[in-house]
Amino acid sequence: MRVIDDMPVDWREGTFLGRLLLPEGPTPVLVRRGEVIDISRTAPTTAQAIAGGHTAGLDGDSLGGLEVLDLKDTSTTPRLLSPLDLQCVKASGVTFAVSAVERVIEERARGDATAAQTIRSALADRVGADLSAVKPGSAEAASLKAVLIEEGLWSQYLEVAIGKDAEIFTKAPVLASVGWGDFVGVRSDSAWNNPEPEVVLVCDSAGRIVGAALGNDVNLRDIEGRSALLLGKAKDNNASASVGPWIRLFDGTFGIDDVRNAVISLKVVGEDGFEMSGQSSMRLISRDPLDLVGQTLSSAHQYPDGFALYLGTMFAPIDDRDAPGQGFTHKIGDEVCVSSPKLGVLRNRVTTCEAAPPWTFGIAGLMANLAKRGLL
Repeated sequence: MRVIDDMPVDWREGTFLGRLLLPEGPTPVLVRRGEVIDISRTAPTTAQAIAGGHTAGLDGDSLGGLEVLDLKDTSTTPRLLSPLDLQCVKASGVTFAVSAVERVIEERARGDATAAQTIRSALADRVGADLSAVKPGSAEAASLKAVLIEEGLWSQYLEVAIGKDAEIFTKAPVLASVGWGDFVGVRSDSAWNNPEPEVVLVCDSAGRIVGAALGNDVNLRDIEGRSALLLGKAKDNNASASVGPWIRLFDGTFGIDDVRNAVISLKVVGEDGFEMSGQSSMRLISRDPLDLVGQTLSSAHQYPDGFALYLGTMFAPIDDRDAPGQGFTHKIGDEVCVSSPKLGVLRNRVTTCEAAPPWTFGIAGLMANLAKRGLL
């Protein structure tokens, strides 16, 4: 498992922002033309590096080429961290028609995976086809809502799927996301869960999109399915928000249209020999990424250190892993790879939230570390 093998196909042309764990502490770096540059003297955090949307002038001391991340001595090799530090980590849900249908299934199955297939057969053709044909918040969406209510098919998830207001929630606290090569966690009391391969937009405090990364919005279907009010318990857990491997900065080689046209691939390989793959096409998203950013930051909600926003996924695995009719759920040891040609590969291994390394390095710890290094 080498970082260089999981870089985007055109990594020699792009510019990438990330964080390394060096002996002195977490350090923001740029990767430009394959060179790893320590920018901590200019920008001690990645949040500061993108502040004001000005990233072209970032510079610093060279740490060498990408091979410095793959040295054999693990005691001295810099470790790749999540590229996020002080940014708030937000997520948008139910942004694809198929994910809306699956959320309704979870709700009606009350978190019971064995009941899902029967409900799926009854809902998918009717609701899924209608949802994919309307623009959220439009007059057509309002008419569809009235029909679905009359037919007894309405759900709170359909409200955010086709209503004017998107579902935006907090995915993880500041500094709690994990990165490439780290463990991702599912709660030990969850029996029905799955990865969610997504694009993550990274924005400054004014809501300007400065770049994008890959994300895994780890999802506990049984817990959220019991009640939407358990969303926090289903979504925000130790090691449940993976982002990386880098933030690809917007420049002449990569921009918002690349996000709109991206295809996000997922591959899960289990220690039991199970394999699953799938794709999520951003062209099928029901709300434009700019709309989702606009609904995240407004006069009612500010983010002085910027924010990262998961855009949602159309991928909802329903393949049976064990017994027929029980669908997919993670097992300890699964390797999860989220990939896209221009964003690289985000690679993680599954464990429980309880067994994953605990989140112990918070804002106070970061400030103390930066002050000790003379970076504040």
